[in-house]
Amino acid sequence: MDKKVLLSHGSGGKLTHDLIAGTIYPSLANPMLAQMDDAAVFEINGKVAFTTDSFVIHPLFFPGGDIGKLAICGTINDLAVVGAKPLYLSLALIIEEGLPMQDLERVMESIKNVSNETGVQVVTGDTKVVNHGSADKLFINTAGIGLVPSGVQISGTKACPGDKIILSGPIGEHGLAIMAQRAGLRLKIQIESDCAPLNSLTAEMLEYADSIHCMRDPTRGGLATTLNEMAKQSQVSFRIFEDRLPIKEAVVSACEMLGLDPLYVANEGKLIAIVNAEKADDILNKMRKNPYGTESVIIGEVEAENPGRVVLQTRLGALRIINMLSGELLPRIC
Repeated sequence: MDKKVLLSHGSGGKLTHDLIAGTIYPSLANPMLAQMDDAAVFEINGKVAFTTDSFVIHPLFFPGGDIGKLAICGTINDLAVVGAKPLYLSLALIIEEGLPMQDLERVMESIKNVSNETGVQVVTGDTKVVNHGSADKLFINTAGIGLVPSGVQISGTKACPGDKIILSGPIGEHGLAIMAQRAGLRLKIQIESDCAPLNSLTAEMLEYADSIHCMRDPTRGGLATTLNEMAKQSQVSFRIFEDRLPIKEAVVSACEMLGLDPLYVANEGKLIAIVNAEKADDILNKMRKNPYGTESVIIGEVEAENPGRVVLQTRLGALRIINMLSGELLPRIC
């Protein structure tokens, strides 16, 4: 009876999943929610995708972006990775009394820039101002809606043995950029967040829609946690190869200095695609022609044995079990 919500319940790792499965989901259980994808897909004179998210990042501004860019990109990406064409967003602002007006203007400019780039419009919203001390400068809640083309069926439940696992680029940049900014670290090479909208990339990938089984953006909990989620959803196992993982030298160095594993560090502009092996090279080549997928690489494959397990094959050939993030790695990264 004396249990309380902990900060680590918001990490995106095992405690987050325990909180959702044990406390939140049982009160809301329904077949659509049970899919546990990034957006719900349903029929309203065609297939519609709908998603929502909240952003409470600290600090508000960081190399490569800010809370406004993050909120719009994050919502667009949750729609894009279920195969939807994002169309419209809602935007709700919870503003703490005392926030400098120039900071709010800067955030809104970022939102406008992403909206203009992607063609995804903010069409409704809400604004609340709370007493000083009742929030941390600015919180943002968004919802997004998009249309799923006929015949597209992409879900974390559809990975099949033999499939290939594609990653759209280097990992760990967002989480490390936040950590460095928050802690005032002076790195030899500045790390910038990879925060970016991925809808143009996924739209081009849908040329091969029949061969794309799953897509997901590895945000909180990083690549490792996201792969664990999908392995459990599809009841398959994943094998990834250490020598294929794209991790920039600056991220490796910063992680070594801070005692972090880049597999668990958040990303905000990358996606994982699990695709039919016969079309994997074609999809990879298509991705590499898009500005947000130039460094895409096949990092692994899907297997039938040990459902729900993710293993890393090291450069020496040994196997390391990769579990879901446990506890809090980097608080307030999104």
